[in-house]
Amino acid sequence: MLTELRIRNFAIIDSVTLPLERGLNVLSGETGAGKSIIVGALGLLLGERGSADLVRPGAERATVEGVFDLEGRANLIAIADERGIDTDSDTLVLKREIAANGRGRAWVNGTPVTTTVLAEIGRSLVNLHGQHEAQTLLDAESQRHILDAFADASAITSQVRDEYGALSSIRRRIDEITKRRTDAERRADYLRHVAHEIAEAHLVPGEDTTLEDDARVLENADELRTLAQSISAVLSDEEEGALARLAVAHRALGQISRIDASGSRLQELYDTGFYALDELARAATDYASSVELDPERLATVRARRELIFRLSKKYGGTLNDVISAGSAAQAELDLVDSAEFDVAQLRKQESEAEARLQAAAARLTALRKRAATAIGKAVTAELPQLGMDSGRLTVALTPRDNIAPEGAEDVEFRVTLNKGYDPRPLARVASGGELARVMLALKTVLAAVDHVPTLVFDEVDAGIGGRVGLQVGDTMRRVAEQHQVFAISHLPQIAARAHHHIVVAKGARDGVTTADISVLSATDRVTEIARMLGGDPDSKTSRAHARELLEAAAS
Repeated sequence: MLTELRIRNFAIIDSVTLPLERGLNVLSGETGAGKSIIVGALGLLLGERGSADLVRPGAERATVEGVFDLEGRANLIAIADERGIDTDSDTLVLKREIAANGRGRAWVNGTPVTTTVLAEIGRSLVNLHGQHEAQTLLDAESQRHILDAFADASAITSQVRDEYGALSSIRRRIDEITKRRTDAERRADYLRHVAHEIAEAHLVPGEDTTLEDDARVLENADELRTLAQSISAVLSDEEEGALARLAVAHRALGQISRIDASGSRLQELYDTGFYALDELARAATDYASSVELDPERLATVRARRELIFRLSKKYGGTLNDVISAGSAAQAELDLVDSAEFDVAQLRKQESEAEARLQAAAARLTALRKRAATAIGKAVTAELPQLGMDSGRLTVALTPRDNIAPEGAEDVEFRVTLNKGYDPRPLARVASGGELARVMLALKTVLAAVDHVPTLVFDEVDAGIGGRVGLQVGDTMRRVAEQHQVFAISHLPQIAARAHHHIVVAKGARDGVTTADISVLSATDRVTEIARMLGGDPDSKTSRAHARELLEAAAS
């Protein structure tokens, strides 16, 4: 429930903190004192559009905060957790800020959120019913959820949704296979050509690199042999070769070692170098012998490279692309042969899934029909007590051409308020006061299944008074047994039935009009209700009447 509403620099409000309690909370005050502004601030907190016009003159920004107690409301905590909002305690704090330049920000428990997320969470916490608000009960989806909750149909609605999803998945697979098969059949000749041409090439991954290396060697075989022979000659020539000339150095090293024993290190280095050069000479000779001039092999390699180049140019930039293109073409051709069998199997699955969906939807329709009749009768019975003697609510179930995830019918709440008129959609009821009272009648009936903890009613008393006002007050008090109710009212009959009474009054601060609130004590309630009765709040008659209303409410 909403335990506290804090408003700063909003319209004419400088700073107010509105404490709320369980049960029925009533906000009253003189016309123009700021009651509608408080409702507007609450609407802003719940995600309605804001603008710079809402910022109090001279202030940098307007802020609205709402503190909600979620004790015993695990479903609301889960909603916050799903959106990454920290809910370690049972308290949820919503905050909305509008700057003087019109820019806005929002937070939930200190976590920045978008206005959309704020509105989603806000709708799960508060239902705001007023003449100008977009009300959740007027939304077709909300009406369907309400009817299903009243029918205790949550399990079957989930089954319908799941069966619809399964059927849709099968149909998407059928469409996909059929489309691919049609495309493959249309391109069959081309695909056969691609698959055959690439298969005939017997391509091997990495072959292009190997062929490039082979071609480079074959094309330069004569030069490679000459170079290898020259290396061998430089090293091995009996008179001028490097190995022969190193004999001089070998003799000199022998003499050094005989004179100086430490010269043996030089001999070791010589031996290492000599043996390495000797090995190089033999390797160069062997390499020169191994290089073959093979024009036929070179022609074969060149032809193979040309084939790969041509295929790469047609089917992809690399050899792997060509191989993939061949595999894909063959897979499409295989689909032409296998698709008929696959589709036949899927058609069988489709038929079975469609039967399951129809059965589940039929069970849901039956539950909705019974619930529609029951809820219509129950709400209709409440309307006369709210000043609408000819009022009647019906729930229309309009069959759909095709079953949807939500079932086989559309749900619409319809109401007639005067004799001789056909029922109209609830969203088209013209009077804000009448609409609010229809909402109140619905809430009375739905109190046990509606999980939104706080209900706010603005102008629910528009156009009524006397006995009807008492009936509206009694009805709201009954609803308040299962929900926190916050009503903005000018009727003393309703205010007298409040568990918690707050007054808003217009004042001035630093030469600027402002609105202030106060929580009324028992004595103050007598004075305020006497004022609301239209008489002198200090007269004995008015105060006696006020006490009578309060005593009647308490009895």
